[in-house]
Amino acid sequence: MQSFDLSGRVAAVTGANTGLGRAIAEALAAAGADIACIGRSDPAETLTAVRSLGRRGHWVNADLGAKPDYTAIIGDVVKSLGGLHVLVNNAGIIRRNNAIDFTEADWDAVLDVNLKAVFFLSQAAARHMIPAGGGKIINIASMMSFQGGIRVPSYTASKSGIAGLTRLLANEWAVSGINVNAIAPGYFATNNTAALQADVKRNAEILGRIPAGRWGDPKDLGGAAVFLASSAANYVQGIILPVDGGWLAR
Repeated sequence: MQSFDLSGRVAAVTGANTGLGRAIAEALAAAGADIACIGRSDPAETLTAVRSLGRRGHWVNADLGAKPDYTAIIGDVVKSLGGLHVLVNNAGIIRRNNAIDFTEADWDAVLDVNLKAVFFLSQAAARHMIPAGGGKIINIASMMSFQGGIRVPSYTASKSGIAGLTRLLANEWAVSGINVNAIAPGYFATNNTAALQADVKRNAEILGRIPAGRWGDPKDLGGAAVFLASSAANYVQGIILPVDGGWLAR
């Protein structure tokens, strides 16, 4: 199990204050990593959990939808925790409306956070990782990286873009020792899916399609994140790993 040990490594997780990001941050900390939480909301509960595991925790206060200074964000992580070995691009937002009525403002808001920030934060991280000998970048994709969905045009576009971007960055940066991969969560019980869970008809349709018969728990992502962040995944490049209870297999 030594190849899964993250002791001595620093992992930065965007949107780690709640939901999937918090679960990933806690799993990485349990495997030995110190954690930098990047986002605009105070991740106090996440940092408490990280520190209770004996790891260091740090919050970089940054609004990824407001054209932040990506180089400064990574610089803050490196200065505060002494390095950066793993970047998890988890932060994301969603807007729901029929395509015929979808607004430019909702399009731009989602693409800025879900795709643009992922690229430029990865770029800033790679500029640190390459001279340091490499690292791991894990993007959070979606079932909408494989399927079209309904009423989420900007979200689907962004998550389809994440799949392509993951492969592109893997192609370019593998030679520099950076592993770039993605996790595609299925239907998880989080704030982003609260409306679907509350819709009796859609909830039943979704559960009827999932072989596991339940919504995912954020903690279900922990193992996949630790694997891709660890040396056990050193020869894994450019994959989109579904963690979906069998949704895509149906």
